Amino acid sequence: MALALLLGGLASFALEGLLRPRVAAPWRRPTAALLVHLGSWCLLHAAFLAVLQRPWFASAFILSLQLVVIQTSLTKWRSLKEPFLYQDFDYFLDAVRHPRLYLPFFGLWLATGAMLAGAVAIAAFLWLEPWLFTRLTPGEGLLALVLEGLVGAALLMAGLRRLPPVTLVPTQDLSPLGLYAFLWSYGRQARRPLDSRLSPPEFRQPATAPDPEALPDVVVVQSESFFDPRRWSDHVHPDMLSHWDRLSTGSLAHGPLRVPAWGANTVRTEAAFLTGLGPGELGNHRFNPYHQLARQPMPNLLASARRLGYRTVALHPWPASFYLRDRVLPALGIDHFLDISDFDPADRDGQYIGDAALARRVGSLLDDRDNAPLFLFVITMENHGPLHLETPGEADARRLSPACQAAAHQAHYRDLQVYLRHLANADRMLDDLSRRLAESPRDGLLCWYGDHVPILDQAYQRLGEPDGMTDYLIWSTRHDTALGPPPVEREVSRLAVELLGWIHAHAERNALAPAGVHHFEKNATPSRHTQEQE
Repeated sequence: MALALLLGGLASFALEGLLRPRVAAPWRRPTAALLVHLGSWCLLHAAFLAVLQRPWFASAFILSLQLVVIQTSLTKWRSLKEPFLYQDFDYFLDAVRHPRLYLPFFGLWLATGAMLAGAVAIAAFLWLEPWLFTRLTPGEGLLALVLEGLVGAALLMAGLRRLPPVTLVPTQDLSPLGLYAFLWSYGRQARRPLDSRLSPPEFRQPATAPDPEALPDVVVVQSESFFDPRRWSDHVHPDMLSHWDRLSTGSLAHGPLRVPAWGANTVRTEAAFLTGLGPGELGNHRFNPYHQLARQPMPNLLASARRLGYRTVALHPWPASFYLRDRVLPALGIDHFLDISDFDPADRDGQYIGDAALARRVGSLLDDRDNAPLFLFVITMENHGPLHLETPGEADARRLSPACQAAAHQAHYRDLQVYLRHLANADRMLDDLSRRLAESPRDGLLCWYGDHVPILDQAYQRLGEPDGMTDYLIWSTRHDTALGPPPVEREVSRLAVELLGWIHAHAERNALAPAGVHHFEKNATPSRHTQEQE
């Protein structure tokens, strides 16, 4: 029993050598980090030994689970530039519920092989290793388990009390602490509540509700993996986003958007936009903010819109329970949530519900409503990976630059062409929404932004990586407000506050305008010359 505990503990240190970014050797770590590792190992071994009652099987089982975490961390590191976090344990359950979102990144053969190897190992240990109580009396076995647990608890508590503070930059914290102390440090940070006083004052102050007739309809679109790839590479056709270019010219604001996510973790960008809280204010909750917001709603854009008199609706063609949205969004101020159950399987484009179907649903909501202004928060899904599960068609090559179309068959262009196909559909959705808003008798505001850049590992290896920023646009149907300032970089946490400012500006202008005069030719996009004159 002691030998299984000792050798298993040494193996747990050895397995950490597989991690990326690399972790420091055990003798180079703080003493507190070593105590946390050893204490955790002893507690885990005692717990599994109590259940399995076979010392070597308990050690092997814990090491297997550690290897799963390490392999998950390596996969995440390759695609998302971030190691496995304490908050990521929830994704194991999500992987069972939504395997298409996760398992393809590990590889089907690796996942299948790991499950088969685990089944064979379990059968072998149960068959070959004797039961603990064939060699010990029940009293002796219980005493050994209690002693092992007490030693582990003492080591763990001693280490936790002296752990150095973390920076909350995972790539910097993992290396000096090692896996066990790193996970414990982030887990303890996750228990701290958010401070509502950190919310932007625009969300905390009681809003003066204007005349509902003066408020514009607002459509906010968080577009899956949307960014302007022409900023990243000249291998993309320059006419790729023609509707985006047209609307940007006459927009209230547009430009690069700094977001707190790369390749995935949409909820980080989403929470930052809705609450106006950046990573500094969110602290450790920056990694999965909805865990805390499900228990502790914060002042936010949705609640502010509802106080102004808006009917708030969320549309997301995926199960509402994902990321706890079915609990969080209503708590933040959503009146009605339409999820994948409100769409038809025929609405799919590729693996998911298409942007065209979402645009149609937004249009029907704008048409079929009472006199209250609408605030629609739309979260698209079409361009969600894994992109390598789709095959590019012959027409997709035309979205590459003319010089690259002849080489479209090369591997690093494969996923890129699939991405560009769905990006073109997002561009058409943008056009559809702007036209539907322009045709409405009520003024309209359209806010569009990307949640993160896509996962295109092969393209990035060959063509270089983007800067990680997405793009945003705030566009109005009012001719007189479309002054089109030059592109400017924004933080996603400030974008919501600025959108609230534009809503107030619209209401004030409509309240001051003579009756019947405040609607202009909404389909017209002013030329650059006209903007300069204004």
